[in-house]
Amino acid sequence: MARRTASLHKEYEKLLKEYGPQAWWPMRRGFAPKEWEVCVGAILTQNTNWRNVEKALDNLIKSNVVTPEATLKISSRRLEQLVRPSGFYRQKAIRLKTLAQFILSYGSFNDFKRIERHELLKVKGVGPETCDSILLYACGRPYFVIDSYTKRFVRSLGMEPANYEALRAHFESRLPKDVALYKEFHALIVEWGKRKTRTKL
Repeated sequence: MARRTASLHKEYEKLLKEYGPQAWWPMRRGFAPKEWEVCVGAILTQNTNWRNVEKALDNLIKSNVVTPEATLKISSRRLEQLVRPSGFYRQKAIRLKTLAQFILSYGSFNDFKRIERHELLKVKGVGPETCDSILLYACGRPYFVIDSYTKRFVRSLGMEPANYEALRAHFESRLPKDVALYKEFHALIVEWGKRKTRTKL
């Protein structure tokens, strides 16, 4: 176990040395609580790239739709228009309202942060990747996010990615239960993936 742990941690250190600290999630001013941006971004980034998500986030900020309460209050049609740059905008508008209602049912965001993973996965539109992004970056919980970049990264190490849960367990069993480490490692993998993509263009 110690050898396997050291091996994965060594890959983390190599990425950190090459790219430097990422200080991710890329928060912006306006959302309240600030963690709500993570929740919104996790929904909007489904089946699109971050550049498109940023356009939608900017639209939400300009229209002051920056809280779960405002997300519920705004009309569905107007919300669709604001998040349209992220694609699948009708579906995502519904998912944002559903998630906002779910979070508000806890009374406060601090109470929501204690949610169990299996409960968050019951929310329509919240799959494993979205769920773990919210838990890690918004709730400060030690769940490693598995995305397309992570799958590409493990392939580069000579592994064939298993299903989502098996790959998540692979990372979590070989790294300390450290939220800051998980955030930084995942962010570094994303940066690695972006640079590899640009290199191919």
